[in-house]
Amino acid sequence: MTATADIGTPEIHHKHRDVTGGWLRPATFGVVDGLVSNFALVAGVVGGGAGAHAVVLTGLAGLTAGACSMATGEYISVTSQNELAQAEIAREQRELATNPEEELRELTLAYEAKGVRPELAAEIATALTADPDVALRVHVREELGVDPDDLPSGWSAAASSFAAFALGALLPLLPFVFGASDIAPALVASSAGLVVTGALTAKLTASSGWFGASRQLLLGGVSAAVTFGVGLLVGTGVS
Repeated sequence: MTATADIGTPEIHHKHRDVTGGWLRPATFGVVDGLVSNFALVAGVVGGGAGAHAVVLTGLAGLTAGACSMATGEYISVTSQNELAQAEIAREQRELATNPEEELRELTLAYEAKGVRPELAAEIATALTADPDVALRVHVREELGVDPDDLPSGWSAAASSFAAFALGALLPLLPFVFGASDIAPALVASSAGLVVTGALTAKLTASSGWFGASRQLLLGGVSAAVTFGVGLLVGTGVS
């Protein structure tokens, strides 16, 4: 009897991955942007005929500037988004305090729109509104589509994007640091980095690893080829 009951009992202890945090998008974007942009920069300089020292100097400058720019941009972007959300949350709190009947009606209509019977929707809305803290959280989730207790961190986004960009930008630069004089070793290192990051990103998002790796490699290769071509044209056209 016990074994049969256990078999028929649905599992309710599963956990979902975090899809609202502020780290995955900037980290993924940072690695790819750092790798592609710095390889394209290095390729352009090599195409222009620069020596190894100039290539390393240019690559380090690109790494530093890009990582700082990414971190600053992500911090300001996420912080501004949070400030907007917090302003709207404060507005919702004021509306709950000054016009509770209208807010109760809004919540009731929201549940009715989800398919709940009007009587039951009114009962649920009334029960949730009894506690001001619960009422605020429910209204914010329903009307703004955000979780007031789980807003993304600007510092987390900035740190992850800085580290990710620097890591990606370092890959095409390493061969020249260790004495490479042409673009081939950097091309191999960057291609490997694009394939690995594409496959890992695909794994995180539960999509095809082959598709993710191929997409990263194709887009990164096109960017680098264009920049290398511009550097080659400029380098041969300028004395």
